[in-house]
Amino acid sequence: MFEQMKGAIFDLDGVLVDTAKYHFLAWRELANQLGFEFTEQDNERLKGVSRMESLRILLEIGGLHLSEHELLQLAAKKNEKYVEYISKLNDSELLPGAKAYLIDLREQGIQVALGSASKNAKFILDQLNIAYLFDVVIDGNQVTKAKPDPEVFLLAGQNLGLEPKDIVVFEDATAGVEAALAAGMRVVGIGQKDVLQRADLVVAGLYELL
Repeated sequence: MFEQMKGAIFDLDGVLVDTAKYHFLAWRELANQLGFEFTEQDNERLKGVSRMESLRILLEIGGLHLSEHELLQLAAKKNEKYVEYISKLNDSELLPGAKAYLIDLREQGIQVALGSASKNAKFILDQLNIAYLFDVVIDGNQVTKAKPDPEVFLLAGQNLGLEPKDIVVFEDATAGVEAALAAGMRVVGIGQKDVLQRADLVVAGLYELL
């Protein structure tokens, strides 16, 4: 499946770096302030979901109903806490093989893009010292539809100037795998085969592709 690959699009969380733990800590802190528990099991429901949708799920868990204005305030509060955590990030937190694989692709002349729901994606790439390895970065500031909608990948592909059939997506969430397939792209799942059954290939991490 890699023979005709001209472009590669990477999700961020769980593929290149594990920032999910910082999202969890920030959401848990917010839940505690609102007076209820938020567990790691609850957190599974937020994977690959936008910030506002995640907040709605969190409030549903806590049995709270708030106004749109209050929702926006809480989303901003959560993001401040998350940014506080990720401002301490450095390249030691890159997942095994991530940087080496990005470099390997570039040396082969393959174009590289990021396709992430995160609104902090560019900041995180800078913190990890890998921003220079990306030709295109499409994040939550440029898209309105969350995965499994293919918008983020289609936009990344357009910016790379490539056809979907020439692009391989690297994803760790089922919603991301579905989004890549809906975009007409091939997809490598990062994680467990029983979870990412619809991916064309599943590996435990990018280090397996080196």
